[in-house]
This record gives sequence, structure tokens and C-alpha cells, in this order.
Amino acid sequence: MANGRAAIFYGWRMVAACMVIATLSWTLGVFGVSVYLYAITTLRGWSTGLVSSAVTVFYLVGACLSMPVGSLIGRRGPRAVITTGAFAMGGGVAVLGQVTEPWQVYAAFMLAGVGYACLGSTALTTTLAPWFERHQGRAVSTALLGASIGGIVGLPALVAGIEALGFGTAARLAGLLVVLVVLPLAWRVLRTRPQDLGLLPDGEAPPAGAAAPAIVKRWRRAEALATWPLRSLIAAFGLALMVQLGFLTHHVALVAPALGTAGAAALVSGTAVAAFLGRVVLARFSDSVDVRHTAAAMFGVGTVALALLAWLRSPAALVAVSLFYGLTIGNVTTLSPIIVRREFGAASFGPVYGLSAMIIGLASCLGPSLYGWLHDLAGGYATPLAVASVIEAVAAALILAGRPRR
Repeated sequence: MANGRAAIFYGWRMVAACMVIATLSWTLGVFGVSVYLYAITTLRGWSTGLVSSAVTVFYLVGACLSMPVGSLIGRRGPRAVITTGAFAMGGGVAVLGQVTEPWQVYAAFMLAGVGYACLGSTALTTTLAPWFERHQGRAVSTALLGASIGGIVGLPALVAGIEALGFGTAARLAGLLVVLVVLPLAWRVLRTRPQDLGLLPDGEAPPAGAAAPAIVKRWRRAEALATWPLRSLIAAFGLALMVQLGFLTHHVALVAPALGTAGAAALVSGTAVAAFLGRVVLARFSDSVDVRHTAAAMFGVGTVALALLAWLRSPAALVAVSLFYGLTIGNVTTLSPIIVRREFGAASFGPVYGLSAMIIGLASCLGPSLYGWLHDLAGGYATPLAVASVIEAVAAALILAGRPRR
């Protein structure tokens, strides 16, 4: 493979490996935490507030580690970080099934948070950054389809395993599965750069007698953060993901009065399917569109959907608008690394996107509390959804205002 062009560019094998890792990471991380919360409070009789605060620690740890994770992969490649993530995620999930004291819940969620940081979007997009130029958007979008697969397939499998085997046994098996699947991918599939295989990004073989490569600007974090394009991106996606995480956390409580618990669970799964379809469309067209305009369109859809949810209460309307909003959910996560990669380049992607993801992640952690505070203050979800709609509109304006001058 190093001596010529492969039938399939090795970078697409990297994409496939990252998709599998994303499926496990989102199944046991983003989607799994709600399952763990319910299981632990039911089995141990501890308060929802206590376990929920431990879930917040999970997200905070993941956000704070985004910057060092991006930098480490950018400098040294993905193997060590992905390996660490496999053991941390696997160990954290396994321990969650065995906790007997409240402090153990916090420790387990912190360990799982380390795993999520090492196996999440920052790690995977930084891993793929050197491998693609023309098809960079398609590669990232395809790899992060695993996040939606985690909601569609992984989460029901996790719930079924807990019901059949009990929480403790299912958690141990899930933790073991992460290690057994991710470690071979990290050491047998993942590579640092296409140049290590004698190739250029997108699978192009270097021409004979090629001139020395042009000097590529390497952005320092402080230098990049001083630019309006990056600041506008961080602000826009921080606001949009804050709104989105809050919506996902409160989605069941929002629709259950009209649909019942079973109907609400089915709608959450349907929303995950809609997010998957949205990601498929983005994967097809992301390399041929202005990604800032695309992000603004996604935020615009969110603005309309959240405003409608604030005032509509019929079951049919709640289902239709939730699915409409679901089309944007996956792409809001996917678009930020694509924009950073396109505007700051592969050489600077790890440190620049790691910094961006850390700040965006910290902002998004406020979403569940924002919805909760406003719900308690107003006595319903109309006010938090209306406020969220305005915030989403501000995000759309910011992402457009930050377009770099050509």
C-alpha cells in the first residue's frame, strides 16, 4: 500500500474505525448517562439531584479535557489517547454498575468523562484531520454517523441488556466490550498521517520529483482565539449546543404529558433517526457548500422548531416538530470541526479545535439547568423553549457575522 495507490484510500478505513468508536462512545456516554441515572436512583434509592450532579461532572470532565486531547493527537497521533479512552470509558461504565456509596458515583462518572473526552468528537475529528482535504467534510460527517447509530441501535441494546441481565452485569459487559473493540482499532487501523503510507490527503500519491511542500501556517491557540472567525464560531456553537443539550435532557418531560412515557421514549428514538438522516445528507453535500451558511440554516431550523414547541401542545404537532428539530441535532455537533478544519487547516486543527471544543462544551453544560430554572420559574416549558428559540437565532446571526474575509 505504501508503494502505490490502493483501491480504497486508507483514510476511509480510518473513517470506518472512527464511526465504530463513535457508536460506542455515544452509546455509553451521551445516551447512556440517562439510563445510568434511572438505574442507579432506582436500585440505590438515592435522589435524582445527587446522581444528576454526578452526570454534570461527566460532561465537565469531557469538556475540560478536549483541549489537551486535541493537542496530544495533533502532535503524537491517536493511538495512546484512544487506548486511554477505551480503558477509562470501559472502567467507568463497569464501576457504575457496582456502586454502593454516593462518592463512588462521582468517581465513576469522572472516569467515564475521561473516556468520553478521549473517544468523542474532538479526538475523532483530530484523528481524521490530516487525512482529507477535498473530502474532509464527508469524512467527518460519515465518522460521526456513529453518534446517531448509538442512539438508534446502541441505546436500545444497552437498555435490553440491563433488563435481561441486571444493571451490574450489563455494565461490566458493556465496559469490557469497549476495551475489546476499541483497542484493536487503535493499534491495527488508526495511523497518524497519510504520509506515513507514502500518500497525500485524499489518497493522492506524491508525484515524482515534486517540489518541496509549501510552508503551512501553524496557528497558536492565543493567536487563533484572537480572530473574530474563531470567537464567533465558539459563541455560536456554544449557544446552539447549550440549547440542544437542554432540549435533549428535558425532551421526555416535555412530551410525556401528551404522549405518555412509552410514546415519549419512541419519539426520542425517532428524533435520533432524524438526526442520523440529517447527518447522511450533510455527509453527501458538506464538501460542496458554504459550511457557515449551512450552520446558519441549521440554527434557523432550530429557531423555528423551538418557537413552535413553545406554543403547540397537540400530540401530532409535538411529534412533527420534534422530528423536524431532530434533523439538525447531529449536524450542529458535526459542523463546528468541519468549519475549524476548513478555516485553520490540518496542521493547527488539534490545538485550535481542542480549545474551541472545551469552551463550547463548558457552555453547553448550562443547557439542562437553564431549561430547569426557567421551567420552575414559569411553571411550564413554554418560557424556556421561547428563550431557547431566541438564543438559537442569536447563534445563527453570530455564525454568519464571523465569516472570514477572502
